[in-house]
Amino acid sequence: MMTIVFITDQIYLHGGAERVLSNKVNYLSQLDNTKVHILTTEQKEKEPCYPINKNVIINDLKIDYNRKKSYFTLFNIIKIIPHFIKLKSFFLKINPDVIITLSSQFDYYFLPFINKKTPTIKEFHSSRHFYFENRQKRTSYLKNIIYRLNDFIEKKYTYNAILTNDEKKYFYSNNTVVIPNALTKFPEKASSLENKKLISAGRIAPVKGFENLINAWELVSKKNKEWILEIYGNGEESYINELRALIKFKKLEKSLKIKPAVSNIEDKMIESSGFIMTSLTECFPMVLLEAMSVGLPIISFDCPNGPKNIITHNVDGLLVPYGNILLLSKEIDCLINDLSMRKQFGLNAKSNVKKYNKNDIMKRWFSLFNKAIKEKHYKNISKVINN
Repeated sequence: MMTIVFITDQIYLHGGAERVLSNKVNYLSQLDNTKVHILTTEQKEKEPCYPINKNVIINDLKIDYNRKKSYFTLFNIIKIIPHFIKLKSFFLKINPDVIITLSSQFDYYFLPFINKKTPTIKEFHSSRHFYFENRQKRTSYLKNIIYRLNDFIEKKYTYNAILTNDEKKYFYSNNTVVIPNALTKFPEKASSLENKKLISAGRIAPVKGFENLINAWELVSKKNKEWILEIYGNGEESYINELRALIKFKKLEKSLKIKPAVSNIEDKMIESSGFIMTSLTECFPMVLLEAMSVGLPIISFDCPNGPKNIITHNVDGLLVPYGNILLLSKEIDCLINDLSMRKQFGLNAKSNVKKYNKNDIMKRWFSLFNKAIKEKHYKNISKVINN
């Protein structure tokens, strides 16, 4: 029996990492001789936002950090010791074979040391592009210490799991492995691509650049008054209000709507005729895989690292130089007015995304688990012999 523990802060908010985690644990929990746990720190007694197999054991440590404040404020710092004690007690109780964390909380720093006999894997679901850019600048002495501390901690994990080869250059350790996200569903249905509707989706936060999409849509809608654009997602209320104010200022209320996140986003995609992404940075966005799986052509800013690893320009979508709103609007206008292009891109998208099928990707994960367990076992034996 292999016991696997996934650690994260919560699984009640809609997001790419939460979607990937639910897909992963659902797959693993159906394998023979495998027991899967999800351990959270601030689930707040809420239901998971995505379906979780009943075989998966979910526990919440109820640490409840205040995410609106820095983790280094007194309110959060005093929770470190209870967090450490509860985490250690949990590991002693279930004796896991491998621990995988998605967390960036304090447990990120002490996890490699809390249970030294068990291999630990840190998953990274966002790009380090801006982190690396900031690191190259002249920074304060304190920030340099934090950067070096992160380097030290990452070397102590058995593996750091990243999503693309492009991200490797941002790490100072030689224990990185690249495993892309998997797509668990390949719907038989596909969009007809004939509805006069486009879609975008994601966490509503400044890094997603939705103001750029609104500005581009202002130009598009002037020529295509029958078309509408829907943005699905939850997020920062202040930013959402700013976006709605911008939509109102530009008098786009009839053609552009911001709607809450939904679990059945594929259904909304099937009703649409194209997917638009305007993020500042991405790593390996699940939402693009989901859009392609229902045959949607993609138009995306060619932001650092993410979309270009999924989209093939002029084959299943269009990549626009980052920040070029005028060109973005022209490409959207072109897609809107060229049904044959939409259908060709859509067919290619539905075909090309199959390389991310769950069986192939999860075999890579299971192989990594076994490799990590063996390596840790040999290291533990060596330490006993040497002592």
